[in-house]
Amino acid sequence: MSWTNYHSHCNFCDGSDEARLYAETAAAQGMLAYGFSSHVPMPFFCAWSMKMENLAAYTTEIEKLKKEFAERLQIYRSLEIDYIPNVVGPQSQFIKEANLDYTIGSIHFVNQFADGRHWEIDGKALIFEEGLQQIFGGDIRKAVTRYYELTRMMVREECPDVIGHIDKIKMQNPDNKYFSEDEDWYRTEVLKTLDAIAGTKAIVEVNTRGIYKKKTTEPYPGKWMLGEILKRKIPVMINSDSHHPKEITAEFETASTLLKEVGFETVKSFIDNKWQDFSFTERGLNTNAIQSTNV
Repeated sequence: MSWTNYHSHCNFCDGSDEARLYAETAAAQGMLAYGFSSHVPMPFFCAWSMKMENLAAYTTEIEKLKKEFAERLQIYRSLEIDYIPNVVGPQSQFIKEANLDYTIGSIHFVNQFADGRHWEIDGKALIFEEGLQQIFGGDIRKAVTRYYELTRMMVREECPDVIGHIDKIKMQNPDNKYFSEDEDWYRTEVLKTLDAIAGTKAIVEVNTRGIYKKKTTEPYPGKWMLGEILKRKIPVMINSDSHHPKEITAEFETASTLLKEVGFETVKSFIDNKWQDFSFTERGLNTNAIQSTNV
């Protein structure tokens, strides 16, 4: 049994260590594959994203590690790509030229402040509140609706291979501070988004970062949404969104147990340069039980 992780950050963006240390840690844990997905360079200041001038060095370094670890670990190169209409997205020209093995598309920014700043929805609570008040007049329904609208726009216009932390905006909603996920309007937005994804080949990641960072009690997405994903036969994968080597399989047992409870029998992993289905347990993927090949 082996784990894989395809959502990870190293010190080319806001990760803690050099890429090599993550590869060494993954190999030491007996992982089957590991994907690097640094935050995409942004055309405006962003403290946690890769700088554009470092993109070439990043692609070179990951290619070097691929060859060096070839006998111990399959390594893949990606980016976590923000979708901001008319600014950046999974189909941006420089992304196409980066020769990535797969793409992760995520929403971190929703609309802009009057001064032109892009509103980061998964940062500090004070920034979230500032944007909520100044951009949306304090109307959480409008803000969350826009978040999911942007996700659907990304899926329709620049669909990535993997949808990153699909409901991450809930990290700003501890103890239902702003809304309840049981509210009809919220569920309507989620279901519209899942219906859009169901018409594509995209994979929804089950992202464990909220749990081990103690921002949420469930992964992104949680149990009720996973049930709806299963109904629509949308494929899923388990990722940790690691920023430190100790996090590369953090809470994978929790996520896999939850997926079993919901009724999932397989998860996707990128093995031998193609997406494949694997059965799994709380201890990892059954790598001897490949059930299909390309997505």
